[in-house]
Amino acid sequence: MSMLMAEELLFFLPPALAALFFYVYLTKWRRKRLNLPPGGTGWPFVGDTFAYLKPHPATTVGRFMEQHIARYGKIYRSNLFGEPTIVSADAGLNRFVLQNEGKLFECSYPSSIGGILGKWSMLVLVGEMHREMRMISLNFMSNLRLRSHLLPEVERHTLLVLRSWRESSTFSAQEEAKKFTFNLMAKNIMSMNPREPETEKLRLEYITFMKGVVSAPLNFPGTAYWRALKSRSNILRVIEQKMEERIQETTSETEERAEDLLGWALKQSNLSKEQILDLLLSLLFAGHETSSMALALAIFFLEGCPKAVRQLRIEHREIARKRKQRGDAGLNWEDYRRMEFTQCVINETLRLGNVVRFVHRKVLEDVEYKGYNIPCGWKILPVFAAVHLDPSIYDDPHGFNPWRWQQSNNSAAANSFMPYGGGPRLCAGSELAKLEMAVFLHHLVLSYRWELAEADQAFAFPFVEFRRGLPIRVHALHDTCNVKGERACRH
Repeated sequence: MSMLMAEELLFFLPPALAALFFYVYLTKWRRKRLNLPPGGTGWPFVGDTFAYLKPHPATTVGRFMEQHIARYGKIYRSNLFGEPTIVSADAGLNRFVLQNEGKLFECSYPSSIGGILGKWSMLVLVGEMHREMRMISLNFMSNLRLRSHLLPEVERHTLLVLRSWRESSTFSAQEEAKKFTFNLMAKNIMSMNPREPETEKLRLEYITFMKGVVSAPLNFPGTAYWRALKSRSNILRVIEQKMEERIQETTSETEERAEDLLGWALKQSNLSKEQILDLLLSLLFAGHETSSMALALAIFFLEGCPKAVRQLRIEHREIARKRKQRGDAGLNWEDYRRMEFTQCVINETLRLGNVVRFVHRKVLEDVEYKGYNIPCGWKILPVFAAVHLDPSIYDDPHGFNPWRWQQSNNSAAANSFMPYGGGPRLCAGSELAKLEMAVFLHHLVLSYRWELAEADQAFAFPFVEFRRGLPIRVHALHDTCNVKGERACRH
């Protein structure tokens, strides 16, 4: 029997070797004919992945990107995440990729991301199913709901956090921002109340879950990925329990909680149980992590720029005065629209901090751009951080300068600004995220002054995080408080 198998192997081996040789030759011949962007392939198997993902300050693109852009230009080729990849630090190409989603390019994240978030997560879905899930999210976070329901909720959760701070106390601003955004999303997605044991337990599970999303996909006991998969199961168990409770509720009880996303998805959509579970899990992830880091970055940048804090206080004291005149207890939509300099601060925080640094796309058909061939089947990474820190687009790109957004003649900067992506996959929660930051900053600058309790810096791992958690010390303000001095902004 073994002799027969050996003879068969010897019979098929020459054609197989010939086919392999022909494939390698054809690939090399095709590459010679293509005008690929300059670059290299890095190490066997892993390529340049580890060098590309090496932690670096969030307000930079990192040494790897700096060296490759200096050597090859803003569009270069590499081998990342196990695949031949075009890396783009070019604003025009990034915009072209995002606008041609589903036509020339398609969302394509590593399979390990789908394993953590689920196959029905909006981050990994493509085509019609993604559009359906996104429409549900857009309806839930519509302009009407932002005005009527989410604005009061954002303000309520803001005050819950700020009123828990004690005079001259020191704590992690990053942790407080994460509590704020998580509790807000948990309440509006599943009607879970802050500070309750069940909510706090779920939040702690999410911390473990988050660490695994961006870890190496090594699924054996003790690894971050393995622990994240266990946390995913625990989180889904909670969501599933909430679903079962909601299905068994009486009509009157259901109507009371119809404002949350779970109730809306059960009542208004045709999604399966598994699809609803992944939708809620991914929205908790997306709505919690990126918004909290953007808020922590704003607190950090503002601490180093007293002039910006002073201008914010002037703006928000005027808003508070008008609110008091009309006898309202809370902010309304007109108040939010008056926060013009606040929006400049938010834009500058997102530009300089780059919470979402790049996205993964796959090339669906051969594309030519600026004389370069981008082959079908390759991956392409539009790197937003590289564009946002490009000195040819932004003056002094590494400086925190909110006033740059008051200039109406800088169309190049406005067209290159993509903190929430763009095209058909523009972040569905972008308006809610900006509302959260504006309302939190409103009450923060009116209630406290703050300073760093110890030096800290945000790093990209590639997820953005403060290594020490951004420890700050706060001091309560009074109505007569005035900020002295206008020293230049740090950073």
